[in-house]
Amino acid sequence: MKALLTFLVAAGLTFSLQAQEVQQVPLIEVQGYSVKSVSPDEAVFYINLEEKSMKVTDATKMLNTKTENLANQLKKAKIRDYKLVADNYSVSINRIYRSGVSRDSGYVARQSLQIITKSTNEDLQKISDAIQDAGDMSFNLSFRVSEATTKSMENTLMREALLDAQSKANLIAETLGIRTIRVFHVSLDQPASPLPVMRMMADGAQAESAKMMIAPDGQKIEKRVYVKFTY
Repeated sequence: MKALLTFLVAAGLTFSLQAQEVQQVPLIEVQGYSVKSVSPDEAVFYINLEEKSMKVTDATKMLNTKTENLANQLKKAKIRDYKLVADNYSVSINRIYRSGVSRDSGYVARQSLQIITKSTNEDLQKISDAIQDAGDMSFNLSFRVSEATTKSMENTLMREALLDAQSKANLIAETLGIRTIRVFHVSLDQPASPLPVMRMMADGAQAESAKMMIAPDGQKIEKRVYVKFTY
């Protein structure tokens, strides 16, 4: 037991000395930054479906029917170069609250759909029309930078951010008369995806008269690095 206590004390002392040494290392800390403007290359129609019924099977069947109707309308309109993606399916109890009292009345089935295509697709208006022809559906249309485009720019942004950090550190060292510096530690921000630009929301009668004026705004992809130099 005594030997164990001696070891723990020695280990704690060693850790304390190491921490002090780290704190005593002279450091220059800088942030490197790079940014590029890029035009959105994907258009995404977001559709949320919801059906209520006393039976789960009936609610699910109604959702499936709506999805099939939409797929058929897209084919009928001869839409080019698109993907219809279904996800986030869920079923929950339809709980109704009245005067502070809850009552269960069947089930609610929900399903999210996405129609993904190129932002330059000339059939965007046709897609909007097909959604409305498929039934009672509302949708949001947004433009975004695709994951493939973002990844293709990642290395360039990283390199420019590191060079920016190096340039700042060199300027500080030169100004303060520090002869040489070297990298001590590097940390990176998590890559930030550009936010989609919402362009249109439509439902029911509003969509029937809505004609889209497509002019996606440019978006920015940025990268930040944090570098510590010692001297």
